[in-house]
Amino acid sequence: MAGVKLHGTWYSPFPYRVIWALKLKGISYEYIEEDLSNKSPLLLQYNPVHKKIPVLVHSGKPICESMIIIEYIEEKWPQTPLLPSDPYERAKARFWVKFFEEKAPAIWPLYRSTGEEQKKALKDSLEMLKIVEEQGLGEKKFFGGESIGIVDIAFGVIAHWFGVFEEVVEVKVLEAHAFPRLHAWKENFEEVPVIKENLPDRDKMLDYFKKRRMEILSASQ
Repeated sequence: MAGVKLHGTWYSPFPYRVIWALKLKGISYEYIEEDLSNKSPLLLQYNPVHKKIPVLVHSGKPICESMIIIEYIEEKWPQTPLLPSDPYERAKARFWVKFFEEKAPAIWPLYRSTGEEQKKALKDSLEMLKIVEEQGLGEKKFFGGESIGIVDIAFGVIAHWFGVFEEVVEVKVLEAHAFPRLHAWKENFEEVPVIKENLPDRDKMLDYFKKRRMEILSASQ
C-alpha cells in the first residue's frame, strides 16, 4: 500500500499496536525508527502537539496516538475487522479500550519507582488486572471471541512488556494461579503468528529497561 509510513521506537509497545493492526489487515507500510532523545524534524512536524510516537502518515497526512490510529486504520481498511459489527459489541469493545487507556498508567510507577510508591503501583496494577480478569475476558479466547480484535491490541502491552517489567523489578504480578484467564489470553495472544513475528527481542528489552530503570532511579535521588 503506497503512502503508508509509521514512525515508532523499537522498545515502546505503542507502535506495535499499529504494526499488529496493519499486519492483520495486510497493509504494507514503511517503518521509520525514531530516536526519542534526538527527535527527527519529521516527527516534530507530524506531531507538534505531543512530539511523541507512534505517528502514522498516510498519503502525507499524519495521525497520532496509537488507538486513534487503529480506529483510522479500521475505517480506512475495513477488511479483517478489528471491531465487532454489532453496535452493542462495538460499544463494549470501546469501553474496554478506554478502561485500559485510563488504568494502564498505574503499571508504569511499578517500573519507575521503589518503596511505598512501588507498593501502591503494585496494588493499583493488581486491582486493574482483577477487574479485567473477572469482567473483561469471560470464557473467551480473546476479548472479542475467537480472533484478535481492537481490545486485544490495546491490552497487548500486558502480553510482552509486562513480563519484562516483572523481571526487571523482580516482582511477579500476572501469575497463572491468580489470573488464569489473563494468563491463558497472554499465551494465546503471543502465539498468533502476526503477533509472534512482530515483537521486540526480549533480551534486548531486558537490557534496555534495566539500564533505563537505573537511570530513572538515580535521577530521582
